[in-house]
Amino acid sequence: MTDTAAQAGAAPPASSTASASPWLIAILVALAAFMEVLDTTIANVVLPYIAGGMGVSDDEASWVVTTYLVANAVSLTASPFLAKRLGRKTFFLVCLGLFSVSSLLCAQAWNLDSLLLFRLLQGLAGGGMVPVSQSILAASFPPEKRGQAFALFGVAVVVAPVVGPTLGGWLADNWSWRWCFLINGPVGLATIALIAILLPADDPNQAQSSRFDFIGFLLVATFLGALEIVLDRGLEDDWFSSNFIVMFTFVCAIAFVLMIPWEMSRSDPMIDVRMVGSRQFGACFLVMAATGAILYATTQFLPLMLQTDFGYTATWAGLALSPGGLVTMVMMFVVGQISSRIQPKYLIMTGAIFAAISMYQMTNVYGDLGFWFFARTRMMLGIGLPLIFIPIITASYDGIPANRVDMASALINAARNTGGSIGVSLASNVLQHREQFHQSRLIENAIPSSQQYQNTLQQATHYFLAQGSLLPEAQQQAVGWIGQQVQAQASYLAYIDVFWVLTLLSLAAVPLALSLRKVKLGGAAPAAH
Repeated sequence: MTDTAAQAGAAPPASSTASASPWLIAILVALAAFMEVLDTTIANVVLPYIAGGMGVSDDEASWVVTTYLVANAVSLTASPFLAKRLGRKTFFLVCLGLFSVSSLLCAQAWNLDSLLLFRLLQGLAGGGMVPVSQSILAASFPPEKRGQAFALFGVAVVVAPVVGPTLGGWLADNWSWRWCFLINGPVGLATIALIAILLPADDPNQAQSSRFDFIGFLLVATFLGALEIVLDRGLEDDWFSSNFIVMFTFVCAIAFVLMIPWEMSRSDPMIDVRMVGSRQFGACFLVMAATGAILYATTQFLPLMLQTDFGYTATWAGLALSPGGLVTMVMMFVVGQISSRIQPKYLIMTGAIFAAISMYQMTNVYGDLGFWFFARTRMMLGIGLPLIFIPIITASYDGIPANRVDMASALINAARNTGGSIGVSLASNVLQHREQFHQSRLIENAIPSSQQYQNTLQQATHYFLAQGSLLPEAQQQAVGWIGQQVQAQASYLAYIDVFWVLTLLSLAAVPLALSLRKVKLGGAAPAAH
C-alpha cells in the first residue's frame, strides 16, 4: 500500500464531520488528553500528603502512582480494538466519563485501598482515552491542516508533565491533596457534554473488530504491566534483593518470550511485532521512548534538585520550568507549520541536538546558580522536544497500512509512557548510587588529619564566633557545616552524572533519526499518538 493510500484509509476526510468548528473539537480533545497526561505526574508530589492523611507509610502511598501506570499500560493494548468495535466517539466518551467519575471518587477515597481501586479505574480510562484522540483530530481536519491540529495536541502531551508537579504541590500546600483529583471532575464532565454535542458520530467498524486476540492481549498486558511495576518499585524495594521484584521480573520476561512467537503467528495480532522490528517504525519507536525518558526524568528531577539543593519552594521550582513550557507551546505551532516542508528526519535530528545541548548545560551545576540558568536550559529543551514530537508522527506512520494505524497509535503512546518510566527509573538509580559514591570519595578528604580540613574548620569556627556563638558551640556548628557541604557537593555531582546520562540518551536519537527514510511531504500523518 502506498503512503497516500495509507493516509486516505487512516481517517475519514474532514468533510464528513459536522459543522462544528474543528478547532473547538481540537481544543476539547486536547483538554481531555491534558487531564490524562497530567495525572501521570501530579500525584508524585503529593504522596507525602496522602501518606500523612491516610496514616500509611510513604512506601504504601507510592502504590497510588504504580497502580495508575500499570492500568494505563494494560488498557493501551485493547484500545485499538475497542475504538473500532464501539466507534471512536462512543469509546472516547466512555473513557472520558469513567476518567472523570473515578477522579471524583479518588478525591473522596476513605482509605488507601479505596484510593488504589479508583486510581486503577482512572488508569484504565486514561490509557484508552488518549490513543483515540488524534484519530478524532485527523477526522476533523483536512490533511493540510492536521499538522497544526497535532501541534495543539502535542502542547497538551508535552506541557502536562511539566505542569503536574507544580500544580499538585500548590494544591496540596494551599488546599488539600484531594483537589489534585477533584479538579478533573467538573472539567471532565463539561468536556463530555461538549464532545457529545459537537463531535459527529462515527459508525463502529464491526468487520475489522470482530476478532479479538485475547491471548495476545493477556501476554502484552502482562508484559507491560509487570514492566511498569518493576521500573516503578525497583529502587524502593532494592531491586533484585527483593523477592517481589524478582517475581515480577520473571513474569515480565516469560510474558515477553511467549508474546513474540504468538503475535508473529497471528493474522490479526494485538501487537504487530514485525511493525516494531521494521527500520522506519522501530527507529521512531525508540526515539519516542528516548523523548519520553528525557521529558519525564527532567520534569521529575529538576524540581527535586531545586527544592533539595537550592532551597526553592514547590511553586518557584515549577516557575523555573514555566518558561520552557511557554517555548514548547510556541514551538509546537512553528513545527506544525514547517513539518510539511522539511523532512522529519532532519527535524528530529535537530531536536535531539537541542535536547542534548540542554542536558549538557545542566552538567555545569553548582551552588551559586540563579533562577534564569535553569529557566534557560529548560527553554532550550522546550525548543528541542517539539522538533522531535510532531515529526515523529509523520515519520512513524509512513507506509503503515490503514488497518494498522490504530495499533501504531497505541504503540507510539506506549513507547512514550514506557520510555518515561525507564527514564525516571534510570535517573533515580544513577542519582542514588552516584551520590553514595561521591560522598564516600569526598569524605576521604574530609578527615581531621587533613590540613585542608583543619584550615576549613578553623575558618568556619571563626565565622560562627563572629556571629556570637561560644567557642564549643562554634566548633560544633563548623563541623556540621562541613558535613552539609560534603552532602551538597555529593548531590551536585550525582545530578551532574544524571544529566550526562540524559545527554548521551539525547545524542543516541541522532543516528536513529538519520536512519529514517524520506517521506512524502504536504500532509500530516494519519491518526497517531
